[in-house]
Amino acid sequence: MRIGIPKEIKPQEHRVAATPAGVATLVHAGHHVLVEAGAGSAIGYADSDYRSAGATLAADAAAVYKTDLVFKVKEPQSSETPYLGAGQILFCYLHLAAAPKLTQTLQASGVTAIAFETVEDRDGRTPLLAPMSRVAGRLALQVGMQALEMKNGGRGILLAGVEGVPPGRVVIVGGGEVGANAAHIAVGIGAEVTLLDRNSGRLRAFDQRYPGRIRTVVSDPAAIEAWVTQADLVIGAVYVHGRRAPKLIDRAMVRRMPPGAAIVDVAIDQGGIAETSTVTSHAAPFAIQEGVVHYGVPNMPGAVARTSTLALEAATLPYLLKLAECGPGAAFETDPGFAAGLNLAAGQVCHNGLAQDMGLSAADWREVISG
Repeated sequence: MRIGIPKEIKPQEHRVAATPAGVATLVHAGHHVLVEAGAGSAIGYADSDYRSAGATLAADAAAVYKTDLVFKVKEPQSSETPYLGAGQILFCYLHLAAAPKLTQTLQASGVTAIAFETVEDRDGRTPLLAPMSRVAGRLALQVGMQALEMKNGGRGILLAGVEGVPPGRVVIVGGGEVGANAAHIAVGIGAEVTLLDRNSGRLRAFDQRYPGRIRTVVSDPAAIEAWVTQADLVIGAVYVHGRRAPKLIDRAMVRRMPPGAAIVDVAIDQGGIAETSTVTSHAAPFAIQEGVVHYGVPNMPGAVARTSTLALEAATLPYLLKLAECGPGAAFETDPGFAAGLNLAAGQVCHNGLAQDMGLSAADWREVISG
């Protein structure tokens, strides 16, 4: 199969879908790989490294997109979507529930769009989202501490505290991969940590892992309001497979937070859990709403692109090899969790969560995928 790996063009996005080692694996499996010139240069992977691995270097995106399967990191940008068409496979992060215009564009193209974030394993977990969730969860504390600095509009709180001065209060909404990794760092620096989740078993696991070092609370609207409104830093860490994030923090709650407090809404790529959250960028990461500093960068892991690239490739490459070897039909037939990654095909919405958010019925992938 002809596989194209374009250079990411989302602002400040320096990840690349495959390293030279990953390309070598694909070439060894018999695939023809086109890599856009400069795709990995920002994180130390030279064009010569890809050429040595067996890739063909393409001068521009147009050439890369003339392949059977486009393998990239982030959703295609407006300049890239015209290159996509029927009979082509797109395999990347998509987050379509929060992007209706992109969804409609991809529908019209007829492309078979498979989203990293909705692929599931046998236990219903999201193995291709997990590595970036871990990175984002750990980054959430890092950027949250920056948000609390006076120069960024924050209230001047050091989350770790110092002798004689209490630490800052961190409230994490959601105990999945993002929340768990955020809690790991927050506990490690000595912050006062409260984690809310609806799953009592998950809360019990946090209590057992961090006895006496973390406060766990069963999440409901009243609990969210009580803890969010007294937090120095709130981390939004809720993900519903393939759907828009629920709005759990309304404007009135934000208004009651301490002036200069911060919200890091990791769920922003699915629309965000705070009513006041807006999309920001690595170049201008902070926005102030109701006196609270908001961080809403949808491609957080791009800030640490080399680490993120290596972690992401380790998770996605086995799926890519299966897809390239068998085609989507056979790959999905043998792995129903992989089939959950299919969002769009032949103009049809195939993911139940996305279809619900669009007010549609999901098409059965067997009816729209041939081979």
